[in-house]
Amino acid sequence: MNLDIIGDIHGCLDEFRTLTMKLGYSWDSGIPVHPAGRTLAFVGDLTDRGPDSVRVLDVVCRLFDEQSALYAPGNHCNKLYRYLVGNKVQKTHGLETTVAELDSLSARDYKKIRSRFLSMYEQSPLYQMVDSGTLIIAHAGIRADYIGRHDSRVKTFVLYGDITGEKHADGSPIRRDWAKNYTGDPFIVYGHTPVKEPRALNGSINIDTGCVFGGKLTALRWPERDTVSIPSKQPLVPEKFREFD
Repeated sequence: MNLDIIGDIHGCLDEFRTLTMKLGYSWDSGIPVHPAGRTLAFVGDLTDRGPDSVRVLDVVCRLFDEQSALYAPGNHCNKLYRYLVGNKVQKTHGLETTVAELDSLSARDYKKIRSRFLSMYEQSPLYQMVDSGTLIIAHAGIRADYIGRHDSRVKTFVLYGDITGEKHADGSPIRRDWAKNYTGDPFIVYGHTPVKEPRALNGSINIDTGCVFGGKLTALRWPERDTVSIPSKQPLVPEKFREFD
């Protein structure tokens, strides 16, 4: 399967458009379509913090419905899902920006985007296994012994990473560097923790290059395994680019 796997977009529609055009996609139909039939895939965290979360959702939901795009939900996607189904969640850490956009929509448009996102989320697996399991797309990564499992422990790991239970000063969880000890056969593509450059280690690669924090938006081309990045238009927030613990 020929894929272009996109890192955490977080509502950065302009950068998403620029990156896909650099990858050879045309937006003539309102969504990115590749002339050679390549398929887009997403590591999650489509929304929150950036300027155009609702329009990103609209494009990705259309890609899912019309172009068989692959989607692996992230922790921000999970929180948005819980909000939209009526669970009590805190509108913090970026969700407040997406909610503000949703609240500005007409009732008809709100109902439409809500229905399409819930449908995409509910139809998508916790992580994507591609090409007979040789490739895995998981938002925050996955341990080798968790592959094939979908229980609550694995869900926490895939959405949040290898969290220690401790927190940084800004309230975000401290995460262990699971990729240092990864010894599995599948190639793991993930995001979640912003890095300045795509970080390849032990058969895994982190492609969250912090677009919403002023870094880059990155794609990994599969099966080529090369990366393509474009610079962000967002203000640089250096403290968000942490080293792994």
